Amino acid sequence: MPYRIDLTNPPPEALDVLVQLGALDVESNGLELAALMPDAIAPEELASELNAAGLRVSPALARDGNSVWLLSPRTVRIGSLLIAPPDADAPSNALRLNDAQAFGSGHHPTTAMCIESLEEMLSMEPVPTLLDVGTGSGILALAALTLGVPRSVGIDIDHDALAIAAENARLNHLSDRLQLVPGGPGDVSGVWPLVVANILAAPLIEMAPVLVRRVASRGHLILSGIPSSVESEVREAYKHRGMKHTASKEQGGWVTLIVRASW
Repeated sequence: MPYRIDLTNPPPEALDVLVQLGALDVESNGLELAALMPDAIAPEELASELNAAGLRVSPALARDGNSVWLLSPRTVRIGSLLIAPPDADAPSNALRLNDAQAFGSGHHPTTAMCIESLEEMLSMEPVPTLLDVGTGSGILALAALTLGVPRSVGIDIDHDALAIAAENARLNHLSDRLQLVPGGPGDVSGVWPLVVANILAAPLIEMAPVLVRRVASRGHLILSGIPSSVESEVREAYKHRGMKHTASKEQGGWVTLIVRASW
């Protein structure tokens, strides 16, 4: 697991040394320096390289299910959408997200590809409502609302995640347009013209029979959280149930699939 270091009065070459050693993130104001380091670099080796006796080591805080390592929340742009911490200096139309444990900070490739796909699809064909399966922080459902979808429904089996999503909706004054429901796709009824599921490959395959029943006639389904090594297995699971593959995105070893109902 990566770890955090803090150093007071760092030497001038500290930043270059940390980058060369594979630092995952670095913040410095000249007097104080913090960094996230991979565990392949021992703290003792790092102290020797920096010639720093006062190196402080502490556990690193992971985001997005231990897949994104950042020292602190920060603003990120995905397409036309700006995602920012609540206290960041950002335009009024930015999507604000609290720093929380639920998946969906905007920094993971799967989230970015989903939002890019949403924006591309909505620019071609507006939809009245969206279903977000495994909503986590609510980022995709809220992004859809920010991009112009009138109403979103977010579902999740994690009650803590739903509470976080509800708080993010309040933060962005979107509570009246977001409905949050505990459970999975089998716990809601009806169909949606656009469904997004950014979870993992195994549950995507397992829930394919019920998930496709949530897609309206000629509707679209965005599937993400898929390692590139198993893309074909996920694609085949949905092809077998009448979903036609229309597009893919790949970034950092992850794949997002866009499929469309053939009925």
